[in-house]
Amino acid sequence: MIGNIIGVLYDGFAYGMLLFLLSVGMSVTLGMMNFVNLAHCAFAMIGGFVTVTLINNFGWPFLATLPAAFAAAAAVSVVFERILFRRFYRATDLDQCLLTIGVVFVSIAAAAYFFGTTQQPVRLPDWIRGVVAIGGHNFGVYRFFLIVVALAITGALIFGVEHTSFGARVRAAVDNQRMARGLGINVDRVFALTFALGSGLAGLGGALAIEVVGLDPQFAFTYLVYVLIVVSLGGMGSVGGAFAAAVLLGVSDTAGKYYMPQVSAFLIYVIVVALLMWRPLGLFGKRHA
Repeated sequence: MIGNIIGVLYDGFAYGMLLFLLSVGMSVTLGMMNFVNLAHCAFAMIGGFVTVTLINNFGWPFLATLPAAFAAAAAVSVVFERILFRRFYRATDLDQCLLTIGVVFVSIAAAAYFFGTTQQPVRLPDWIRGVVAIGGHNFGVYRFFLIVVALAITGALIFGVEHTSFGARVRAAVDNQRMARGLGINVDRVFALTFALGSGLAGLGGALAIEVVGLDPQFAFTYLVYVLIVVSLGGMGSVGGAFAAAVLLGVSDTAGKYYMPQVSAFLIYVIVVALLMWRPLGLFGKRHA
């Protein structure tokens, strides 16, 4: 019984770390820009397909593809932000939803055209596969790797937001855009860089997700719901909130599938609704001026 609980907590925490990587960028950009970007997971899908292509077609090692996945998703997001999304920053929420959901449809069609509709195969290096026995319990090596990467990124994000000049500009823009502009902060540039960072992290998450959840053209839709849950539950603009919500969602979803598979499909939504009734702005949410 203890072994099962430890296994569920371990797998759930690893899954939560994956959701955090996929979600934290959307949390920050939505909280700062007030832009409803439903195409966020399309950038995650780009990172996944970049990794698949580099490994299977060009023989790149897995670790070398991760920076490429980040850079590709960030670069594509900058193009979209400059040409398309920026024009809709002052549009209504409905207009933003319609625009970005259209981008999702286009991305799915493009992925199906170039890569087909089946799950994409990818082979990880031997050193990152398999399990390790510790204290009589088996732990997946890849999930441990995923946890380490996510924790390192979490620490870097918190340090960057709290202890750097760019982080100070981001916080100022989040709290009050008008005041930030009055202080001479180039809010548009901060928006673009933050958008690229968030999308790059999504691309990295998409690359890391292949081994855990697979990759196909429907990825941009399949995990959009989970990303939205993490963002709303954690509180927009909060790195710590996104982390806590992702861990809670990952552990709850994994435990539900293991212990109550008959009701696991909607159990997580019951938990989310209950928490949002208690904290409508999210666990770490706050009102912005």
